[in-house]
Amino acid sequence: MKKTIITFVAVAAISMAAQAKTVKTTFKVGGQCELCEKRIEKAAKEVKGVVAASWNQRTKKLDLTYDNKQTDVKTVQKAIAAVGHDAGPVKASDAAYNKLHGCCKYRQ
Repeated sequence: MKKTIITFVAVAAISMAAQAKTVKTTFKVGGQCELCEKRIEKAAKEVKGVVAASWNQRTKKLDLTYDNKQTDVKTVQKAIAAVGHDAGPVKASDAAYNKLHGCCKYRQ
């Protein structure tokens, strides 16, 4: 009986793990400098399920890797927008944007 239960639990665990998928995506994020880079990456990485986040100052793009069972792109974009950076289609509020340091202002 114990062997049957252990086998069942193992199969269930493997099935659940197989359903989770690590997803990689890239999207534009507004910013200017190294301070922006740190703020953007920190906001993204604080979202549960984010595996990696790397923002490129030159291209203004964020490379994001996340577990799609724990989060999604829109949630990460909202977290980034909350700290003042437009992320893909999600725009930062004027209040959040205005809190950015002067060198971080990217809107024209």
